[in-house]
Amino acid sequence: MTLEPKRDPDPRDQEVIPLHAEQVSIGTRRVVTGRVKVSTVTHSREELVEQLLRKERVEIERVAMGQVVQEVPQVREEGDVIIIPVVEETVFVERRLVLKEEVRIRRTYETQNYQERVVLRRQEAIITRGPGDSKRSADPSAGE
Repeated sequence: MTLEPKRDPDPRDQEVIPLHAEQVSIGTRRVVTGRVKVSTVTHSREELVEQLLRKERVEIERVAMGQVVQEVPQVREEGDVIIIPVVEETVFVERRLVLKEEVRIRRTYETQNYQERVVLRRQEAIITRGPGDSKRSADPSAGE
């Protein structure tokens, strides 16, 4: 008995059974079920604004002094006046401080009543829903 070596089967000798394959395609599409319109309404009203304003003015007065002093005087206040001493060194046989002048600054105040008409604005949103929408028009006072 002779043994023949095993051979691969011939593909032409095989029987092929066709199979069915199904494919699924999933997607989305937009469907308009209604429309919403949002608009704003601006309400204006005039209101009188009244406020007291305070102005400050400064008057400067230079007063010649011509006094010999031993040291530079301090800046000081006398009532509503600020006094700033200005000194200069002058050479004599000896050196002395001479108070040349004082600069006096006085503050004065005045009040004035200020009035002006201003326009104040307030906006309100109005929402209108179109056909096919399950909700009715939104009333802003209903808190919807």
